[in-house]
Amino acid sequence: MPKSKRGFVYILQHYWQLYVLMIVPVVYILIFQYYPITGLQLAFKKFDYALGMWGSPWNGLDNFKKFFSNYMFSRIIINTVRISILNVLVTFPFPILFALALNSVNHSNFKKTAQTLTYIPHFISVVVMVGIMRQFLHPRIGVYGSIVYTFTGDYPKDPFLIPTAFDPLYVLSSVWQTFGYESIMFLAALTSINPELYEAAEIDGTTRFQRVMHVEIPSILPTIIIMLILRVGTLIGIGFEKVYLMQTAMNLQTSEVISTYIYKQSIGGGALANYGYATAISLFNNVINFILLVSVNAISRRVSETSLW
Repeated sequence: MPKSKRGFVYILQHYWQLYVLMIVPVVYILIFQYYPITGLQLAFKKFDYALGMWGSPWNGLDNFKKFFSNYMFSRIIINTVRISILNVLVTFPFPILFALALNSVNHSNFKKTAQTLTYIPHFISVVVMVGIMRQFLHPRIGVYGSIVYTFTGDYPKDPFLIPTAFDPLYVLSSVWQTFGYESIMFLAALTSINPELYEAAEIDGTTRFQRVMHVEIPSILPTIIIMLILRVGTLIGIGFEKVYLMQTAMNLQTSEVISTYIYKQSIGGGALANYGYATAISLFNNVINFILLVSVNAISRRVSETSLW
């Protein structure tokens, strides 16, 4: 039978083993990826523990209206956007610069050592990392406090109690933890550059800096654009764990973001938890992220002809 005329029944009879192997991952995806989507209906319901998710009464857009009219709305959005943009602006260039610098090193042992040392922080859990920060920056027993006391004779104020210190603490710790591991993608892109481009550049008498600017950066630009699109697509989806662990009663005005607010309105709210309200906020957050992802992808496709789709 010609290949073009083979139907699904024929393919199923001859390749049924492949379909059997697909059953487990397909069932897993349906249960853990698609079925939870049904929980979005809580965003439009007044959740009642006794009635459950399916039996709770509908309340339309009341949960969204409650969030938009909440006095915390503007503060949460501003904090989330500010921290996210600052985090992207500061952390995104570091892996690229590190990859370019490491690619210029000819000493293999030094390169391997540098890669190992910079990859390690990525594998430290967020809880441990914040614990290290708190110990290091402790005003009395920490390295920071000891240095300040040595030079001034006074103990400094705890940085975690200073609202304006939250942003630099969050961003700088993110740089330290992520730049080494995230450079792997750019190092892989650099290794795929055609050696003839380097040879042509050397024949033209270019310097090392000129080769970086005119050979390496243009060659890895598509990778940079794709990674930037993915980062912007989660711009207001800033992670929960690290922010929550770094929060204190004193810095809450600058550290309360959408993810931590959702937690406090749901699981963290205890008996006062409002799951319908929290689901509405989460849905709003995801819709904005989706719009950002589509918009940035469209702009990139028009400007550079590089996009996710």
